[in-house]
Amino acid sequence: MVTTELPKPDYEIPSHRTETPGVAGWPRTARPSDPNKYFMVSADCHVHEPVDLWEKRVDAEYRHRLPRIEVDEDGVRWQVTEGHRPTKIRDLKLAGEDLVRDKHGNADPAERVRDMDLDGVDCEIIFPNKGLSMWATPDAEFSNAMCRAWNDWAWEVFGPTYDRSSPLACVATGDIPGAVTEIYRSAERGFRGFSFPAKPVWGPTGEDTRNYNLPEFDALWAAVEETGLPITFHVSTGRDPRGARGNGGAVTNYVFHSLAMTMEPIINMCASGVFQRFPRLQAGTIEAGIGWIPWALTAMDEAYHKHHMWTFPKLEMLPSEFYRSHCFGSFQEDAPGIDLARKHDLVDNLLWANDYPHHEGSWPHSAAAIERSMGDLDDGERAKILGLNGARIFGFEPVAERR
Repeated sequence: MVTTELPKPDYEIPSHRTETPGVAGWPRTARPSDPNKYFMVSADCHVHEPVDLWEKRVDAEYRHRLPRIEVDEDGVRWQVTEGHRPTKIRDLKLAGEDLVRDKHGNADPAERVRDMDLDGVDCEIIFPNKGLSMWATPDAEFSNAMCRAWNDWAWEVFGPTYDRSSPLACVATGDIPGAVTEIYRSAERGFRGFSFPAKPVWGPTGEDTRNYNLPEFDALWAAVEETGLPITFHVSTGRDPRGARGNGGAVTNYVFHSLAMTMEPIINMCASGVFQRFPRLQAGTIEAGIGWIPWALTAMDEAYHKHHMWTFPKLEMLPSEFYRSHCFGSFQEDAPGIDLARKHDLVDNLLWANDYPHHEGSWPHSAAAIERSMGDLDDGERAKILGLNGARIFGFEPVAERR
C-alpha cells in the first residue's frame, strides 16, 4: 500500500485513513495536487453554528424551550433538548486528528475554502451541526421557527460564497402551511435545495403517526416541485437516533437507529405514488450510505409484485424505477455500494461526500478513501459520482476555474 501526500502534521494519523492501493491506470485522480483533478462536490458537510444563534434569532415565545445545559444535584451536566432524552455531557479527551476534526467546521467561509482545497473539494453542500436538533420536537411550528432562524443566519454567512459553500434551507414539514411559506421564501433567496427531516413529525413510526406517504403532504410536494429544487433527508432527523443504550450502544445507534432509518422517507415516496403525481420532484438521503439501495430497490419491487393484492395505489412504474428517475443517496466510504453501482444501474444516483468535519467522514484524506473503493469504476463513472451528479442535482457549474 502507498499513502497519499498531505502536509505532515505533528500527530500520528491512523493508517486506515491514509492507506491506498494507488492510482495505476487512472487518467486523473481526486488528489488535490493533480492538475487534472476530478471536479468534486461534497454532498454532505457541516458547519458549527454560533452557540447563541437561536437565542438571538428565534421568536421570543420559544426561547425558553431551546436546547440547554442543566446541572443536577450531583453536579453532573446534562444536555436537555426537547424531544430527546437528556444526554450526559462526558469529558471526552480528544487528541490528534480527532481533536483537529472537532475544532474545524467553523462558519468562516475563507477558512472553509482553505479546508476544501486541502481535500480537493470544489463545492460543498452544508447541513447544520447543532441545528440537526431543530426537528427534535413534536411541535412543528416551534421547529419551523428554529429552521427560519438557521436559514437567515446561513444565508447571511454563506450567501456571498454560495457558488462554493452552499447550505440548504431547513424546513419543518409537520407544519405544512409554515413549510410551504419557508420553501418559497428560501427558493426566492437562492438556496439550492431543502433539508427535510427523515420523518415529518418528530417521534417513532407507528400506525397513528403522519408520514410522507400520506396525501396530506401533496401541498408540500407541489411547492417544492414549483421551485425545481431537490429535497434531502439527513440521517438522525425526525426521530431520536439513540434507540439503544449500554454496551455497544454507539455502534447500534449509528448503524441501525441513525443510518438504516433514513431509508424510510424514500421508500414512502417511491411506493406511494408521490413521484407519479409530482414527476419533477427529486429527493435523496444524506449520510446514510448506499450499500442498502440495491437491496431496498429489489425488496420494493418484490413487495409490489408479490403483495399486489395489498398494494395501492397502482403505479405506472416499479418503485425501483421511480428511485432511479427521482432519487439519490450520499455516502462517505461505502465499498459494497460502489461495487453494486454499475450492476444495479445506480451510477447516476450516487453522490460522494467527505462529511467535513465529522469523524465518520474522510476529510482531509478523501483521495485515499476514494482510491480504496473506486478503483473498479471507469473514469466517467468516477467523475459522475465524485462531482457531476452533485452539480446536476444542486445546480453547481463544474468549471475547472473554481479550483
